Amino acid sequence: MDELSLATRFDVSRTPVREALRELGAMGLVDREPNRSAVVANVTEGYLHSMFEAMSELEAICARLSAERMTVEERRFLELAHRASAKLVHAGADEDYASYNTEFHTRLYRGAHNDHIFELVTQTRARLAPFRRAQFRLPGRLARSYDEHDVIVTAIMRGEAAAAGQAAYSHVAIVSDASIVFASTKGN
Repeated sequence: MDELSLATRFDVSRTPVREALRELGAMGLVDREPNRSAVVANVTEGYLHSMFEAMSELEAICARLSAERMTVEERRFLELAHRASAKLVHAGADEDYASYNTEFHTRLYRGAHNDHIFELVTQTRARLAPFRRAQFRLPGRLARSYDEHDVIVTAIMRGEAAAAGQAAYSHVAIVSDASIVFASTKGN
């Protein structure tokens, strides 16, 4: 993929193309060498699994710390937003739920009140973003995601750190399986 042909194809200047390729490179989806065209990176199933394994651990830490550290107000907003997301599930609003899902997980990351962990988890999430979003195209995944979030929220509201951590770990492990299934079916 070269900047000029992409810019011509999409009728934009080279600047937004260069920025998009830079972001894709940061996510590990494109390999770029100086003075060469960008090449789509090959993300193996094994490497994808290892990224999700790391994400599961980071999410578990965030949920556990959120159960211990979230303020009363943060917990209230988490619960209200979660309950409101049920409408998106019932409407089958995949794109809106995917946006909500990002907000939900960001609340957990912020609720951990640890800047370094926040940085690590958001970097890892950015790298996995295309794969995480794919899960919502699988039949019934919205409702299952909502139910998994419900277990996490309930544990956080009760201050049950170990239960919140385990629920978040399991949730991301399920997301990993769903995303890999989707990626496998699209490759065939």
